[in-house]
Amino acid sequence: QVHLVESGGGLVQPGGSLRLSCTASGSIFSIYSMGWYRRLAPGQQREWVATITSGDVVEYADSVKGRFTISRDNAKNTTYLQMSKLIPEDTAVYYCNFDYYSSSYDFTSGWGQGTQVTVSS
Repeated sequence: QVHLVESGGGLVQPGGSLRLSCTASGSIFSIYSMGWYRRLAPGQQREWVATITSGDVVEYADSVKGRFTISRDNAKNTTYLQMSKLIPEDTAVYYCNFDYYSSSYDFTSGWGQGTQVTVSS
């Protein structure tokens, strides 16, 4: 069993910054990619925000490029999303997603529980 736990969400004013963290624990052999998604409103599908691979290749959605930075700490099985220049349209529930090999070498995907980010004055 693998658990992904997110932290760092909250309320921030437009133009402000927040850093989200997501840590995986459990029966993990190795993590291939770590990513962030967000759901802007209940009932909407999650949209992709950013991904970082095991080779540190990063990609961003156009809507966050230049404002968000994804990084990872392999020793801690943790990924971070540094969000800057936040705008109200960034308000969403943010989810982390890991693609990983379990300790039994199964390749699978896991999700965090979500953390709310609200950008408002």
